[in-house]
Amino acid sequence: MNTDSQAVETRVRQWIQTVVLGLNLCPFAAQPYQNDRVRIVVSDACDEVALLTELQLELTRLSETRAQELETTLIAIPHFLQDFLDYNDFLDQVDALLEHYEWDGEFQVASFHPQYQFEGTTADDRENYTNRAPLPLLHLLREDSVEAAIASHPNPEGIPLANIRRLQGLTPAQWQALFGGA
Repeated sequence: MNTDSQAVETRVRQWIQTVVLGLNLCPFAAQPYQNDRVRIVVSDACDEVALLTELQLELTRLSETRAQELETTLIAIPHFLQDFLDYNDFLDQVDALLEHYEWDGEFQVASFHPQYQFEGTTADDRENYTNRAPLPLLHLLREDSVEAAIASHPNPEGIPLANIRRLQGLTPAQWQALFGGA
């Protein structure tokens, strides 16, 4: 791994530790992360074909590896899809790839982007930060694991609202420390 890739992986790991785990935005993330079952891949892709190829390779790896060894994969995309609308459009191709390889029902892909914006929100609404990351990411998840995690949680439907409230409850100093001037 070259120095640039190491720096990107470090940024992703810091985001996971401080935001995802630190704010408990995903109550299911701690165990696989702490047990070293989260793979972080730094993509070299600069176009759709290259990124779809990497995505297919990583989904194949997940499919061929037991969850006890590798639970999930994050693909960091530092050189492509910097514009959120382009990224959001690309997610249709991600869904098509899952369907083409008959992985729908086996895997799902969660999306994170520095400019992430939910429909009906303004760019600076805090709720968007539940899906904001330091750079575009594709999070490859096993459906079985997601279903088991949801089944074990007392109120999975309440997680999004709890996350929004948690972000809205941050003081200006806490917000600055986590998200800078955002």
